[in-house]
This record gives sequence, C-alpha cells and structure tokens, in this order.
Amino acid sequence: MTATALKHTVSTDTWQPLCAKADLVAFSGVAAWLNTSEGPAQVAIFYLPRQRSQGQEKELYALDHFDPFSNANVIARGIIGDVKGNLVVASPLYKQHFRLEDGQCLEDEDVKLRTWKVAFRGEEVWVQG
Repeated sequence: MTATALKHTVSTDTWQPLCAKADLVAFSGVAAWLNTSEGPAQVAIFYLPRQRSQGQEKELYALDHFDPFSNANVIARGIIGDVKGNLVVASPLYKQHFRLEDGQCLEDEDVKLRTWKVAFRGEEVWVQG
C-alpha cells in the first residue's frame, strides 16, 4: 500500500490557529506547519514583545522557514537583530539578513521570503494562510 499526501485547498484569506502563545520564545523564533493555498508550508514565527521605549508597533512576524541560500528549513533558528533600523533575522547558516516586516534579503535584492499576517487571538497565535 502506498501513502499519498492529501492536498487541502485553503483560501489565502483563511485565518487558522497555529500554536499557543506559551509555545513562543520571546525575542526568538519557532517553526510550525501552515496550510496554504499551495499546500503545507513551514513558517517561522518570531515573537518580539512590545518595548515602548523602542516605539515598536508589532509583536509577531511570520516568514518562510526555508532559507533559499542554504536550501534548508532553518530561518526560525536565526538571530534577531537590527540592521540600519530594520528588524531582521540572520540566517543561522550563511548569515544573510531578512527583514521581519516583508522578508526582503538585505544582501540580495532579488531574494525575498514569503510573509504571512499573524496575530494573537487571546492566548492563541493565528496566521492568515
């Protein structure tokens, strides 16, 4: 008998629960599976609790977990930082920087990670997939 992967068509406007707030690590990333209209995807969720002194607007960011430079799912393990006023995650392998806001690679303008809308709903993290 052969196993077959099922494809679930999910509208890109569909919000879905991804994990609990307790699953997140402050100022770090976690990886999770997300159902998208193109099929399952690995997503990196970054939780940056608001810091009033820094004027930060968002607490959650969701990017592709897949690093196109190393061809590995490692982005959630990257280091969060600031490069010239941009909140970024540095890939743990080759150290390219990706803006958390829009996924743009700072070292190569032709490379951009997918991003998703993400928000807290009570104690759960929801992503628009």
